[in-house]
Parts: sequence; C-alpha cells; structure tokens
Amino acid sequence: MMAPTLSQYSRRRFLSDLGATLWLLEHPLRAMTKSAHRRLTILDAPSNLGLKPPSPGKEPGVKAMAGALRAHGVVKRLQAEDAGVVVPPAYSPAIDPEVKVRNATAIRNYSLKLAGRIEELLGQGKFPLVLGGDCSILLGSALALRKRGRYGLLFVDGHTDLLTPANSQSKGAAGMDLALATGLGPELLTNIEGKKPYIQPEDTIVFGYRQPPPGDNSPVAPQPPMGSIPFHSIQRDGIAESARKAVTRLASAPTQGFWIHVDVDVLNTESMPAVDSPETGGMTLQELSTLLKTAVHSDRCAGMEITIYDPTLDPAGRGADLIVNLLAEVFSTDRREA
Repeated sequence: MMAPTLSQYSRRRFLSDLGATLWLLEHPLRAMTKSAHRRLTILDAPSNLGLKPPSPGKEPGVKAMAGALRAHGVVKRLQAEDAGVVVPPAYSPAIDPEVKVRNATAIRNYSLKLAGRIEELLGQGKFPLVLGGDCSILLGSALALRKRGRYGLLFVDGHTDLLTPANSQSKGAAGMDLALATGLGPELLTNIEGKKPYIQPEDTIVFGYRQPPPGDNSPVAPQPPMGSIPFHSIQRDGIAESARKAVTRLASAPTQGFWIHVDVDVLNTESMPAVDSPETGGMTLQELSTLLKTAVHSDRCAGMEITIYDPTLDPAGRGADLIVNLLAEVFSTDRREA
C-alpha cells in the first residue's frame, strides 16, 4: 500500500499536527529541567457537599473516592508524598433558603479549610494532587491560588459547571463550581475573604465538555473572554493539537501559573460509568492521558485535582483502577522530586 502524499492532506492540518508533535516532544524536557524540584504530594478532599442526594435519605457516594484510590495504591504507584486528608463537614440534603445552594455555609467553611492546606503545600514548593470528592472542591483550590496571586485554570469536565442558583435544578454547587470560582453567584461562595473572583474568566479554558452542545445559546455555555475547547472541537482537530492550544494559551497568560481541574465524567461512559451525571460520548482514556501529560509537563502548572468518581456505583473497583493507572501514566515521566 502506497503512503499518501502531502497533497492528499489539508496543508493547514498537516502543519498543525506537525507543530503539536514537535511541541509535545520538546515540552517534557522543559518541564523536567524547570519543575523537577516540585514534589508530587497527594491530599484528600473527600467532600460530597456539592451534590444532591442520589435518592431520599442517601448521601452521594463520591465522598469515598479518595479512599478508594488510596486502597488501589495511588500513593505508592505515583511515588508521592502523603499530605493526609482535609475532613469535610457533615452532609445535609437541605437547600439554604437564602443562598439557594445545598450546604452553602458548609462549603464556604470547607473551602477556607482546604484552601489553607493547599496554600501551605504550594508554599513548600510541592505539586498538590487533590483527590475529591465532588467538583465544589474547586472553590478551595481556587481560593488558595487567589491568595497567592493570579492563576489560570484548565477546567476539564463533561459539563461547563456554569449553572447558578437561579437556573440549577439540583441546587448543588458541583454544577456551579466554575461559575462560583469565576465570580458568578452568591457572595457567600464567590467572595470568600474578599478574594472575588478567585480565577479570572479570561484565565480559564473549559475543555472537553459535551453539555451544552455546540451552538447552544444556553446561559451555561462559555462566553468570551473565557476560553473553550468543546468535545466536538477535539474530534475535529485531534487531541494533540487541542491540548497544545489549551496549554500554550494558559502558559503564555500574564499569570503565575495554572491549575488543572478534572471531572472524570469528561470520559466516555464506556470507560467511566460511575459518575453522578453520565452523558453520551466523551473523551477516551488515551485522549485524557495525552491532555494531562501535556498540561502537567508545563513548568507553569501548579497542581491538579480530580473529582466525581463514585465507588458506590462501581463495586468491582474498575473505575478506581482506571484512575490510578491514568495518574501513574501521566506522572510517570514527570517525577517532581525534591
């Protein structure tokens, strides 16, 4: 079979893929020479405060995520330091009558506690890997970053999480976390310690979302200056180019660095069905691995969190193994040792 000639390709796509390949080849070396001093450190944030009850009288099972990953050997596999756990307040299904968010005061208090611990790790030159928990833990991470200065955010999620109390049916902060972190929503959660917004919209890229669909005029669709690379764009351009585009923008922004938020519902349901809001389609495991390798290998990457896996929906623990294997692959060539 004869190899295709250059004329059979789009010249633009060829050059784009070539540029992405060269960038990926160069970037790990840059990361190892500039960021190897940052020691990978695992911190548990087993909060389920941002979700509605899955059924009457039952708590969301994501509070068991961090423990499940530890039981599957995540600390040892990643050769990471162990920073322990930030214990959340007790869960309540009640909706705050004024703020219209479940567990609003508890989330605020937990965000302060989590932020203090993450800020301490960053101040020690560590690279925090925070194990959730639901997506509302982003408020603690974002607050910690804001207290240190101006940081960007790579928001990797199957949804945009730009709901507000006015348009959220669940009233769960896990569907509002990006809105809250970028200053949209009740002051109780958006302006902790007067730090609103924790992340500037123009320093944010929403990556891999399937909902709302492309072209949707929904109020939860990302709007400029917030950057967005939806799933359909990844399918069109390829993961290498999409990842390069996102990380290049974040790394060149006038910030002190960027944080990675990962909700595992960005994966297709064949790979990761044990999430609270599964959707059809989604990124493959290899696509997510490529993105995260590209991002964590940037010397501008400050840390990462991973959320929403529910072990109670996965009795065999397949999802925990998948996440641990993914993280081991992502961090295997970026040993952040002291």
